[in-house]
Amino acid sequence: MILGIGTDLCDIRRIETLLEKFGDRFTQKAFTKGERARADGLATRGSSYAKRFAAKEATAKALARSNTGALSWQDVEVINKPSGKPEILLHRNALRRVTSQLKFGQNYKIHLSLTDEYPYAQAYVIIEIL
Repeated sequence: MILGIGTDLCDIRRIETLLEKFGDRFTQKAFTKGERARADGLATRGSSYAKRFAAKEATAKALARSNTGALSWQDVEVINKPSGKPEILLHRNALRRVTSQLKFGQNYKIHLSLTDEYPYAQAYVIIEIL
C-alpha cells in the first residue's frame, strides 16, 4: 500500500547562491554530517546539495498529513549505497510519522529517484507500507 508520494524540483543555482552566501551555516542547518561529507567531496557540490534538498522536500510531502507540522531538515537524510544508489534514512519526527501509520508486523520502504540537468535537480519519493 502506498502511504505517500512526493516530488520536488530545485534550482541548483539557488543552492549555489546559498552555499556562497551562507556557507557552513546553511549546510549545517539543512544537511546531516554524512550528507555534507558526500557533497563537499564532489566537483558537482551544488548539484549534490540540490538533489539532497529536493529529496528532503519530496519526503516531507510524502509524509505530510492534514494534522502534521514541519519536519526538521535533519529528520530526513539522503545516503548512498556503495553502488551509488541513493536512499532515504528517517530520523526522529519523520521516523515517528511513518511508524505511527504501521500496524503490527508491517514495515515500510522508501523509493527514491534523483536526477539533475543543470540548472535543475529533481527528486521523486514513494513511501510504501509492506
